[in-house]
Amino acid sequence: MEPLGSLEELTQALRCLPGVGPKAAQRMALHLLQHDRSGAQRLARALEGATQAIRHCERCNTFTEGELYFVLMGRLSPLDGIGPKEIRLDRLLKRAQDGALREVVLATNFTNEGEATAHYIGEMLGSRGLTVTRLARGVPVGGELEYVDSGTLAQALRERRALAG
Repeated sequence: MEPLGSLEELTQALRCLPGVGPKAAQRMALHLLQHDRSGAQRLARALEGATQAIRHCERCNTFTEGELYFVLMGRLSPLDGIGPKEIRLDRLLKRAQDGALREVVLATNFTNEGEATAHYIGEMLGSRGLTVTRLARGVPVGGELEYVDSGTLAQALRERRALAG
């Protein structure tokens, strides 16, 4: 097999993005080369820098260059084969038992999977004597947290409630 040319290599690289098929990848590659070479170079530098600097935080599990709050990076979904192991609940349990925490505030989506995940974590941590609360329903039911404005999220945090446990 002959090595790929630069244009084909760029097109194939862009196909790794979710929802980007061969035609869209080719359009993006051609656009960057024809109309925005400086943008293409900036994108290349940003990707290179991000892949070298960003990692999963050992304490909080989110993508970071430093230490932050714990982020699950997923939700329980048994029908999709996603259980506690797949979303690294072992890391959360370890972090929650380090003696520094008094309360764990859960911020899961108000979907069936988010509800199940919050219930599971509430039971898991509550049985170990930790106070577990959850954001109030200032966030729309069935909504995704990434689409909520900061005011609604702040209100939901102020009105959080304890989970049964």
